Amino acid sequence: MALKEGLRAWKRIFWRQILLALGLLGLFLYGLPKFRHLEALIPMGVCPSATMALLRDNFTGALRPWARPEVLTCTPWGTPIIWDGTFDPDVAKQEATQQNLTIGLTVFAVGRRMRTLHAALGGQLGREAHFVFCMDVDQHFSGTFGPEALAESVAQLHSWHYHWPRWLLPFERDAHSAAVMAQGEGDFYYHAAVFGGSVAALRDLTAHCARGLAWDRARGLEARWHDESHLNKFFWLHKPAKVLSPEFCWSPDLGPRAEIRRPRLLWAPKEYRLLRD
Repeated sequence: MALKEGLRAWKRIFWRQILLALGLLGLFLYGLPKFRHLEALIPMGVCPSATMALLRDNFTGALRPWARPEVLTCTPWGTPIIWDGTFDPDVAKQEATQQNLTIGLTVFAVGRRMRTLHAALGGQLGREAHFVFCMDVDQHFSGTFGPEALAESVAQLHSWHYHWPRWLLPFERDAHSAAVMAQGEGDFYYHAAVFGGSVAALRDLTAHCARGLAWDRARGLEARWHDESHLNKFFWLHKPAKVLSPEFCWSPDLGPRAEIRRPRLLWAPKEYRLLRD
C-alpha cells in the first residue's frame, strides 16, 4: 500500500514538472515579451577560424568575420552570414559600381506572392535584372540595404528564431505536406519576407514553392507557415550562397538586442484582419 501511494505521489510530481516546463516553454515562445529576452543568452555558435580565412564575397570585397565574435558569421557549408561590421560598405559600393549590376525589387502584399514573383521573373523584370529581391509590403526601410545583400542565392535569418536550437525551429512537420522537414533536418529558419538572388536561382525557388503549394492545396493541406515553410524546405535542399543576419529585417516587438546594431528593415504592425476583410 505504501509503495502504491509513493508511486502515485511520484507520478503527480513528475507530471507537475512536465506541465510546468511546457507552460514556461509556451510563455517563452508565444507569451510574455520579457521571456523573449532570455533567448539572447542562448549562444549562436562560433565560426571556425579555418572557415573564416576561406570566406569570400564577390559583391562586398574582403570580409571581416572576426569583427563580430559574439555572433555566428558563417554557415556549416562555408558561406558568410552578413552582419554589420563584417564588411566595408564603401568597398561594397565600389564593387557594385564596377560590375554595373541591374537589381530588380519585387514588393508583395497579402497573398499569392510566389505566383506573382514567378510571373515577374518570366517578364520584363526577368529579362533586364541580374539580381532580384522580394520584400513584403508590411515593413519599412530604416537603414541602408546595399550590395552586401547580393549573391547567387540569398536567405535571411528570421529575427524571431535565430537564437533557437534546431530542434525548436518551426519547420513543417506534417508528413503529408510537400514542405515537411524531418527531425534533424534544416540548418536555420529563414524569413520569407526577404530573399533574393540571380534571376535563374529565383525562378528555381519560386517554381519549387509553387509546386509545393499546389501539392498541398490539392490534398486540402496548408503548411504551418504557408509559403515560408516551402521556402525553408527549398533552402534546406539548395543551400543559399549568402545568409543575411536578422539586422536586415528586424521586428521591433523583440526590443533592442546588443547584436542588432543597425537594422535595415523594420516590421510594420500586422493588420491581417483589416487587410483581409
